[in-house]
Amino acid sequence: MERKAETLRKSKETEIKAIINIDGNGRSKIKTQIGLLDHVLELFSFHGYFDLEIEVIKADLNIDIHHTNEDIGIVLGKIFNKALGEEKAGIKRFGTGFAPMEGTLARSVIDICGRPHLSLNIGLPGASQDQVKPQENYSIKYLEHFLESFAKGLGATLNVRIENPDEDLHTCVECVFKSLGLALDQATTVDPRREGEVPSTKGIID
Repeated sequence: MERKAETLRKSKETEIKAIINIDGNGRSKIKTQIGLLDHVLELFSFHGYFDLEIEVIKADLNIDIHHTNEDIGIVLGKIFNKALGEEKAGIKRFGTGFAPMEGTLARSVIDICGRPHLSLNIGLPGASQDQVKPQENYSIKYLEHFLESFAKGLGATLNVRIENPDEDLHTCVECVFKSLGLALDQATTVDPRREGEVPSTKGIID
């Protein structure tokens, strides 16, 4: 069964179109109107082997990037959820990805369980997000908003840690999206040992 989906989400602030093929080759066409997000979503798609198109048709960027950034996360999560189907039949469900860049390491762990939750940790426990400075009209707080929206849209528990964070925001965000692509590729892979089965002892994911 093809695991493809498309969607168009409209709100008073944004209008976003997206198309996904989970079993793709990593091709992408990303036009979010947020430069850094375009770049890292291309990396996410490439390393996750997802064919992904995202187009922000309307945005309120004249105010700030808050709504657009958040809504793209929602759309991305929902389109994955739609392509996987209601039962998420046969998927491994859990995935882990590590991505280094120079001295920085990002780790993403995901469980497509129907219970949305995000935990984002920067450096050692209790460390401040402020050590990574805003850059390219983006920040760690915007990253957190994006990942939280994505987790809610997909219905997934997502744990992300950035170890030895570089002061360069670009490095940190790039590592996160690469690791997320790797983790999601693993979690959405169909395990032949449970092909066609709901990946839960409850018999349902909701």
